[in-house]
Amino acid sequence: MTAPAAASATPFRPRDLLAALLVVVLWGVNFVAMKWGLESFSPFQLGAARYLFAAVPLVLLVRPPRVHWRWVVMFGLFQGIGQFGFLFFALKVGMTAGLASVLLQTQVFFTALFGFALLRERPGRPLVWGLALAAAGLVCFVMNYVGPAAGSGMGAGSATTLAGLFLTLCGAAMWASSNIVARLAQQRSPGYDPLAFVIWSSAVPVLPFVALSALFDADAARWLHWQALASVPWIAWASVAYLGWAATIVGYALWTQLLQRHPANRVAPFSLAVPVVGLTAGWLVLGETVAPWQWAGIGFIVVALACVVLGPRFQAKTASSP
Repeated sequence: MTAPAAASATPFRPRDLLAALLVVVLWGVNFVAMKWGLESFSPFQLGAARYLFAAVPLVLLVRPPRVHWRWVVMFGLFQGIGQFGFLFFALKVGMTAGLASVLLQTQVFFTALFGFALLRERPGRPLVWGLALAAAGLVCFVMNYVGPAAGSGMGAGSATTLAGLFLTLCGAAMWASSNIVARLAQQRSPGYDPLAFVIWSSAVPVLPFVALSALFDADAARWLHWQALASVPWIAWASVAYLGWAATIVGYALWTQLLQRHPANRVAPFSLAVPVVGLTAGWLVLGETVAPWQWAGIGFIVVALACVVLGPRFQAKTASSP
């Protein structure tokens, strides 16, 4: 299965770049909202609430997307149960918001691997250089958690666990899988409505999350009583609303639209800027500090994004010049 050659050579238009940057901001703040939500809900309960907010009442107002239902279901399972099921548990059992925003971006490498194996999307030279620079940036971020500060019980490194690390990487792999599903849906049904696709796929994880909560959460039965709902702090409901409407509907609709227009391995690197926003939000809202290693990582990621975004245009100008 070969991706269209024209798509791989199409540069990002200003509208696409603006959409990508908006997604970066929405998803960067996302991690703070998750932390707040998990103070009142279990991971399964937060997942059910997030996608219930995302799907209702929009599924009653928006027509189903003109794609085969298997793509809707697969996207909902990979992006809902997979990505956020793993991520919510990682944040619960031992993962900070700042480090989660970094490690989740390994989805770029999973996406490139899956895209090559399943879609035959071969990375160009700017993407290869960008990924190499981004890898160096991720190493800088992680160094802050494996250095002397982590062993001294100080800083964000002391708040993480091996289970949290593993679950976050699993979430990254699931995100990459949803990227591939969105790309395959575009190939099978060109021009489908990405907003309708995200809204209807958001309905898929609700019942599985509810079932998992009923099976594994000891306090699941309390949600059958209105008193339990009324006792939830307003900040938790605000977090759920943000996760469902801003991060899911707006963020993933824009993200899926980008995947319609460009190969998955060109779109995925934009998410590498999410840690910049995530670390900043964690610093301003949660009081997390930004260490020298993290600033170095931010520098590498900014250069990597510049390479990925501007590289194809520079190559095109070089090739067209006499």
